[in-house]
Amino acid sequence: MQAPPRVLTVAGSDSGGGAGIQADLKTMLALGTHGMSVITAVTAQNSLGVQGFWELPAEAVRAQFRSVMDDIGAGAVKTGMLAGVELVEAVAELLRTVEAPVVIDPVGVSKHGDALLAPEALDAVRTLLLPTATVVTPNLAEVAQLTGVQVAEEADLPRAAEALLALGPRWALVKGGHLPGEAVDLLTDGTERHWLRAPRHDNRHTHGTGCTLASAIAARLAHGDALPVAVAAAKDYVTGAIAGGFALGAGIGPVDHGYPG
Repeated sequence: MQAPPRVLTVAGSDSGGGAGIQADLKTMLALGTHGMSVITAVTAQNSLGVQGFWELPAEAVRAQFRSVMDDIGAGAVKTGMLAGVELVEAVAELLRTVEAPVVIDPVGVSKHGDALLAPEALDAVRTLLLPTATVVTPNLAEVAQLTGVQVAEEADLPRAAEALLALGPRWALVKGGHLPGEAVDLLTDGTERHWLRAPRHDNRHTHGTGCTLASAIAARLAHGDALPVAVAAAKDYVTGAIAGGFALGAGIGPVDHGYPG
């Protein structure tokens, strides 16, 4: 049998299974790809929040990455939680050796508001990590962290995207999911603009949406989709997964990664 397209995620582990490496691998499987992982950090995490996290040594991250890429390779790479300066620097260096598309999800805080990136690592994300990105996929809080641009309404999204593109990625996907009304995102490379709209589902169980969207984009890129096509397909998948989000524990449950995207 022929192997499916391969996707590598470089991210932290979520012990509750709703986000991070666990969400990435579930998404990749749901979208017909073979998911592989480089674990950057371990979290103690559940539906109520993040109780603690521990970074892996940069040496361990480099070894995992080289082990996978030197033997198996990948049709796309996705990054998530990188935690600290040393890991950001190490991953950026590794990504500069990759020819496959790279999806950067610049994880700054968890769904519950817990910090997942050291403040002193932000400059390394801006100057080293984002220039390696085929597409960067921040939410509005992460846009503000990275660029200082505050998005209060849809009309602010182009300005936010321009500020992100100035940091070096080829494409910017600014996610407007925290704005009122329909869920609108803007994808642009500075020349083309693609407005992506979806109905907003009245469901509080949305843990893992950012990880899931970035992984879905990477999966579609590994299948050979052009970037705008991959992002539109990923948006459709995540919209369905949010609609199917379910209660788990006493807090915010995960999206349904088994949604047939």
